[in-house]
Amino acid sequence: MQGEQTAPRGNNTGRELMHEIRIGEDLREKNEAIAEENRKLLAAHGIVTLNVMSAPGAGKTSLLVRTIPVLMKRYTIGVIEGDIQTTTDAERIAALGVPAYQIETGGVCHLDAAMVHSAIHHLDLDSIDLLFIENVGNLVCPAEFDLGEDARVMLLSVSEGDDKPNKYPLMFRESRLLLLNKIDLLPYVSFDVAKARRDAREINPRLDIIELSSTTGAGFELWIAWIDEFVASARRR
Repeated sequence: MQGEQTAPRGNNTGRELMHEIRIGEDLREKNEAIAEENRKLLAAHGIVTLNVMSAPGAGKTSLLVRTIPVLMKRYTIGVIEGDIQTTTDAERIAALGVPAYQIETGGVCHLDAAMVHSAIHHLDLDSIDLLFIENVGNLVCPAEFDLGEDARVMLLSVSEGDDKPNKYPLMFRESRLLLLNKIDLLPYVSFDVAKARRDAREINPRLDIIELSSTTGAGFELWIAWIDEFVASARRR
């Protein structure tokens, strides 16, 4: 009879489904609590923190390698690197003369607040003004987890395609700044800058957008100015 149909998803009962949802909610609540601890700890040391997110290969590390030498003239900088495996990116950052701590997630596609909480205790927080967290390359999971940062910065390389705002809206909705990277490749790829900007702003009307190239340095003066303005604003708060 129709009234005797089994529950969806195999033999799961409604109670089991509710339990699965509650577990997810509990994990998210736990992450939010630790993120708030991170935020208070970093603020107590006067540290402004930026969570840098993107798909794999969009240029996060190259961005930081070009950015840090400029910022070192006025800030003391620390970096937390997130990768599924290897310490390659942390080694590139450390070669610049700034403290870098590598988190290897062992297959997890994002950093969470607990990972960052552990990492920041390996840094001398009294000697850092500006902390960059380079998240794991992924356009989905990192946007779902608050790490205790002051702002999220997203990179979108023009080689990825201009359809990404509509495909991955949460990443754009959660970010404070969108960096359209690798603009030196625009003559060689099919990427509509106006469309990407328009679609991103429809998702997040308050989103700041800067076009730049970590290879040529084009647009970097705007990026550096944005950081200076954000740091000054965060310190006033």
